[in-house]
Amino acid sequence: MWEKNDIREILISENEIQERAKQLGEQITKDYSSKKPLLVGLLRGSVPFLADLMKNIDLDIQFDTMDVSSYEGTESVGEIRILKDLDTPIKGLDIILVEDIVDTGRTLQTVKNTLLHRGAASVTICTLLNKSARRTVDIQADYIGFEVADEFVVGYGMDFNQKYRCLPYIGVLNAECMVNICISG
Repeated sequence: MWEKNDIREILISENEIQERAKQLGEQITKDYSSKKPLLVGLLRGSVPFLADLMKNIDLDIQFDTMDVSSYEGTESVGEIRILKDLDTPIKGLDIILVEDIVDTGRTLQTVKNTLLHRGAASVTICTLLNKSARRTVDIQADYIGFEVADEFVVGYGMDFNQKYRCLPYIGVLNAECMVNICISG
């Protein structure tokens, strides 16, 4: 169980997230006005953002999910594993990858290249958070909710060892809390 004092600082409020999801949805609606994009949410962290984004896109859209992993605890381990693949055939489709946070970029680069190789017409990236300070590959998001510093953030789908996903805002986890959770849990 987590405590409210586990969060050092609230970076982005629930209201700010909702407003930005609305703005991004309106921009995607405009940019894809003559297309029927497939939104692909990367599990699990993108689920709240994907749900809010979809509500704000005024198009006949489809969505699917992939479960892709490259993290253990707080660090990207580099190896990208597809744990759950798409159920939707993608040949010829315009895909919008929906992600909670773009960090090193390795996961998104691998997924984007895989989808293009499978015949997607186009692949763009929509992320709630962009942590460009940690980028190790040359990949950019096409739609960005917020730029964040190089701090470990949780909430609104993002977790630390499967905790804190349910927070309605994005916050910075206390460093001591990460140590305590690692030791005790």
